[in-house]
Amino acid sequence: MTKQTNTIPANRNALIGGLILIFGGALAFVGQVVPDSWGLGFALLVLLGLGASFILAGLLTREAGWFIPGGILSGIGAGIALVDGPLARLIPAGLLPGDEGGLFMLAFAGGWFLITVLTALFADETHWWPLIPGGIMLLIGLAAGFGSIFGSLLNLLGNLWPIALIAAGLYVLYQARRGQKQPADDQQLTDAKL
Repeated sequence: MTKQTNTIPANRNALIGGLILIFGGALAFVGQVVPDSWGLGFALLVLLGLGASFILAGLLTREAGWFIPGGILSGIGAGIALVDGPLARLIPAGLLPGDEGGLFMLAFAGGWFLITVLTALFADETHWWPLIPGGIMLLIGLAAGFGSIFGSLLNLLGNLWPIALIAAGLYVLYQARRGQKQPADDQQLTDAKL
C-alpha cells in the first residue's frame, strides 16, 4: 500500500514534466516557422508560457523545485516585456533617469523573489536562498535604473562584503561551538533526573 502511494506523486511529476517538455518543444517548433515579425512577441510567449507552466506544475504538485525555473523564466520574460516588449509603451518616458537595463534587472529580481513567495505559500518547504540573487539583482537594477544614491550604496556594499563574510564565518563557528556544548548540557540534565 505504501509503495503505491509513493509512486502516484512520481507518476504525476513525470506526467507534468512530460507535458511541460511537449509544450516547450511545440513552442520551439512553431518558433521556427513563424514570421520574423513575430520574433519578440513569440519569444515573450515562450518565456512567460514556460514560466507559467512551471509555476502551475508547482501549484499542482506542491513541490518547491518547479517554482525555481518558473520564477526565473517569468522574471526574464517580464523584464523583456518591460524593456522591449508590449509593456514598454506603457512606461512613461524618463521614468528611469538611468539605463533601461535597470528595469530588466528589477523584473528579473522579482522573478527570484517570486520563488520564495511561492514556496512559502504553496510548498512544504520555503526556499529562502533566492532572496540572495534577487537582492543582488535588485541593487544592480536600482543602481542602473536610478543611479546616484543606489550606485553609491552598491559601491559601499562592494567594499563591505568581506566584512559580511567574516561575520557569517564567526556566526557559523559560534553555532558549531554552541551545538557541541548542548549535548553535554542535556546529558547533565538527564544525569540530574536519575
